[in-house]
Amino acid sequence: MVLSGYLPEASVGEVLQLLDRYPCSLKIVSNRKTKHGDFKRLGLGHYQITINNDLNKYRFLITLIHEIAHLVTHKQKPFARPHGTEWKLNFQKLMLSFLRPEIFPPQILAALANYLRNPKACTDTDIKLSLALKNCDGEKLGKFIFELPENSRFSFNERIYIKGEKRRTRFACREIKTKRQYLFHHNALVLFLENH
Repeated sequence: MVLSGYLPEASVGEVLQLLDRYPCSLKIVSNRKTKHGDFKRLGLGHYQITINNDLNKYRFLITLIHEIAHLVTHKQKPFARPHGTEWKLNFQKLMLSFLRPEIFPPQILAALANYLRNPKACTDTDIKLSLALKNCDGEKLGKFIFELPENSRFSFNERIYIKGEKRRTRFACREIKTKRQYLFHHNALVLFLENH
Protein backbone atom coordinates (compact mmCIF):
# COMPACT_ATOMS: atom_id res chain seq x y z
CA MET A 1 0.00 0.00 0.00
CA VAL A 2 1.39 3.40 -1.06
CA LEU A 3 0.17 5.07 2.14
CA SER A 4 2.55 3.08 4.33
CA GLY A 5 5.48 5.20 3.09
CA TYR A 6 3.78 8.37 4.37
CA LEU A 7 2.55 7.23 7.80
CA PRO A 8 4.04 5.95 11.05
CA GLU A 9 4.10 2.16 10.60
CA ALA A 10 1.94 1.43 13.68
CA SER A 11 -0.85 3.67 12.34
CA VAL A 12 -1.32 2.19 8.86
CA GLY A 13 -3.88 -0.50 9.77
CA GLU A 14 -6.12 1.93 11.66
CA VAL A 15 -5.89 4.52 8.89
CA LEU A 16 -6.95 1.94 6.29
CA GLN A 17 -9.91 0.96 8.48
CA LEU A 18 -10.94 4.63 8.72
CA LEU A 19 -10.71 5.03 4.95
CA ASP A 20 -12.88 1.90 4.51
CA ARG A 21 -15.45 3.33 6.93
CA TYR A 22 -15.36 6.79 5.30
CA PRO A 23 -14.64 6.23 1.59
CA CYS A 24 -13.13 9.10 -0.37
CA SER A 25 -10.71 9.80 -3.17
CA LEU A 26 -7.37 10.31 -1.41
CA LYS A 27 -4.74 12.16 -3.41
CA ILE A 28 -1.16 12.84 -2.39
CA VAL A 29 -0.16 16.05 -4.13
CA SER A 30 2.82 18.39 -4.56
CA ASN A 31 3.55 20.87 -1.80
CA ARG A 32 1.16 23.79 -1.46
CA LYS A 33 2.57 26.64 0.58
CA THR A 34 -0.78 27.70 2.02
CA LYS A 35 -2.03 24.35 3.34
CA HIS A 36 -1.01 20.82 4.29
CA GLY A 37 -4.24 19.21 3.10
CA ASP A 38 -7.87 19.81 2.21
CA PHE A 39 -11.31 18.22 2.00
CA LYS A 40 -13.85 18.71 -0.82
CA ARG A 41 -17.34 17.43 -1.42
CA LEU A 42 -17.45 16.42 -5.07
CA GLY A 43 -21.21 15.83 -5.21
CA LEU A 44 -23.42 12.74 -5.37
CA GLY A 45 -21.95 11.43 -2.11
CA HIS A 46 -18.33 11.54 -3.34
CA TYR A 47 -15.53 13.20 -1.40
CA GLN A 48 -11.89 14.07 -2.00
CA ILE A 49 -9.04 14.55 0.45
CA THR A 50 -5.66 15.85 -0.69
CA ILE A 51 -2.49 15.79 1.41
CA ASN A 52 0.88 17.36 0.58
CA ASN A 53 3.55 14.80 -0.34
CA ASP A 54 6.40 16.52 1.54
CA LEU A 55 5.04 16.24 5.09
CA ASN A 56 6.87 14.16 7.66
CA LYS A 57 4.95 11.01 8.64
CA TYR A 58 3.60 12.49 11.88
CA ARG A 59 2.30 15.69 10.27
CA PHE A 60 0.90 13.59 7.40
CA LEU A 61 -1.09 11.45 9.86
CA ILE A 62 -2.41 14.46 11.81
CA THR A 63 -3.38 16.22 8.57
CA LEU A 64 -5.11 13.13 7.18
CA ILE A 65 -7.16 12.65 10.36
CA HIS A 66 -7.96 16.39 10.35
CA GLU A 67 -9.39 16.04 6.83
CA ILE A 68 -11.25 12.80 7.61
CA ALA A 69 -12.85 14.70 10.51
CA HIS A 70 -14.18 17.20 7.94
CA LEU A 71 -15.68 14.31 5.94
CA VAL A 72 -17.31 12.79 9.05
CA THR A 73 -18.64 16.19 10.13
CA HIS A 74 -20.05 16.90 6.67
CA LYS A 75 -21.88 13.56 6.63
CA GLN A 76 -23.35 14.25 10.08
CA LYS A 77 -24.15 17.93 9.63
CA PRO A 78 -23.59 19.27 6.10
CA PHE A 79 -23.83 22.94 7.08
CA ALA A 80 -21.60 22.85 10.16
CA ARG A 81 -18.85 25.48 10.39
CA PRO A 82 -15.59 24.11 8.89
CA HIS A 83 -13.62 24.16 12.18
CA GLY A 84 -16.53 24.53 14.55
CA THR A 85 -17.59 22.47 17.56
CA GLU A 86 -18.75 19.44 15.54
CA TRP A 87 -15.47 19.23 13.63
CA LYS A 88 -13.43 19.66 16.83
CA LEU A 89 -15.30 16.81 18.54
CA ASN A 90 -14.90 14.51 15.52
CA PHE A 91 -11.20 15.34 15.18
CA GLN A 92 -10.61 14.67 18.89
CA LYS A 93 -12.53 11.39 18.73
CA LEU A 94 -10.71 10.18 15.59
CA MET A 95 -7.26 11.16 16.93
CA LEU A 96 -7.78 9.48 20.30
CA SER A 97 -6.86 5.99 19.11
CA PHE A 98 -3.63 7.33 17.53
CA LEU A 99 -2.32 8.96 20.72
CA ARG A 100 0.09 6.13 21.50
CA PRO A 101 3.88 6.00 21.97
CA GLU A 102 4.27 3.38 19.24
CA ILE A 103 2.86 5.97 16.77
CA PHE A 104 4.20 9.33 17.99
CA PRO A 105 7.53 10.12 19.70
CA PRO A 106 7.17 11.52 23.26
CA GLN A 107 7.79 15.18 22.36
CA ILE A 108 5.06 15.14 19.69
CA LEU A 109 2.69 13.03 21.80
CA ALA A 110 2.73 15.53 24.69
CA ALA A 111 2.30 18.58 22.43
CA LEU A 112 -0.40 16.85 20.36
CA ALA A 113 -2.39 15.81 23.44
CA ASN A 114 -2.32 19.43 24.64
CA TYR A 115 -3.29 20.78 21.18
CA LEU A 116 -6.25 18.38 20.98
CA ARG A 117 -7.87 19.96 24.05
CA ASN A 118 -9.08 22.71 21.72
CA PRO A 119 -7.82 22.04 18.17
CA LYS A 120 -7.54 24.94 15.75
CA ALA A 121 -7.87 25.05 11.96
CA CYS A 122 -4.10 24.67 11.56
CA THR A 123 -1.56 22.82 13.72
CA ASP A 124 0.97 25.55 12.90
CA THR A 125 -0.85 27.93 15.26
CA ASP A 126 0.34 25.82 18.21
CA ILE A 127 4.00 26.71 18.85
CA LYS A 128 4.90 23.60 20.88
CA LEU A 129 3.33 21.22 18.38
CA SER A 130 4.88 23.07 15.43
CA LEU A 131 8.34 22.86 16.96
CA ALA A 132 7.93 19.17 17.84
CA LEU A 133 6.79 18.37 14.28
CA LYS A 134 9.55 20.51 12.74
CA ASN A 135 12.18 18.60 14.73
CA CYS A 136 11.09 15.46 12.87
CA ASP A 137 11.53 17.05 9.43
CA GLY A 138 15.07 15.74 9.07
CA GLU A 139 17.26 17.77 6.75
CA LYS A 140 14.66 20.33 5.68
CA LEU A 141 16.07 23.82 5.85
CA GLY A 142 14.32 26.60 7.62
CA LYS A 143 13.52 28.21 10.92
CA PHE A 144 10.38 29.63 12.36
CA ILE A 145 10.45 33.40 12.12
CA PHE A 146 10.08 33.78 15.89
CA GLU A 147 13.44 31.96 16.26
CA LEU A 148 15.31 34.66 14.29
CA PRO A 149 16.91 37.71 15.91
CA GLU A 150 15.30 41.07 15.17
CA ASN A 151 16.74 42.87 12.10
CA SER A 152 18.04 39.59 10.66
CA ARG A 153 17.61 38.78 6.98
CA PHE A 154 15.63 35.83 5.73
CA SER A 155 14.30 34.44 2.49
CA PHE A 156 10.68 33.46 1.84
CA ASN A 157 9.22 32.58 -1.57
CA GLU A 158 12.43 33.71 -3.30
CA ARG A 159 12.28 37.19 -1.78
CA ILE A 160 14.53 38.62 0.92
CA TYR A 161 13.16 40.36 4.01
CA ILE A 162 14.37 41.98 7.22
CA LYS A 163 12.61 40.82 10.36
CA GLY A 164 10.95 43.63 12.29
CA GLU A 165 9.14 43.89 15.58
CA LYS A 166 6.33 41.68 16.78
CA ARG A 167 2.75 42.91 16.58
CA ARG A 168 0.61 40.55 18.68
CA THR A 169 1.03 37.22 16.80
CA ARG A 170 2.74 38.50 13.65
CA PHE A 171 6.06 40.10 12.79
CA ALA A 172 6.25 43.21 10.62
CA CYS A 173 8.97 42.49 8.04
CA ARG A 174 10.28 44.65 5.21
CA GLU A 175 11.01 43.21 1.79
CA ILE A 176 14.42 44.55 0.78
CA LYS A 177 13.76 44.99 -2.95
CA THR A 178 10.42 46.83 -2.77
CA LYS A 179 10.76 48.25 0.77
CA ARG A 180 7.14 47.17 1.35
CA GLN A 181 6.13 45.85 4.74
CA TYR A 182 4.51 42.42 5.20
CA LEU A 183 3.14 40.66 8.26
CA PHE A 184 4.42 37.14 8.93
CA HIS A 185 2.75 34.70 11.32
CA HIS A 186 5.14 33.88 14.17
CA ASN A 187 5.27 30.24 12.98
CA ALA A 188 6.13 31.06 9.35
CA LEU A 189 8.94 28.77 8.16
CA VAL A 190 11.67 30.86 6.51
CA LEU A 191 15.29 30.47 5.39
CA PHE A 192 17.62 32.40 7.76
CA LEU A 193 20.39 34.23 5.86
CA GLU A 194 23.14 34.31 8.50
CA ASN A 195 26.04 35.81 6.53
CA HIS A 196 24.28 38.67 4.79
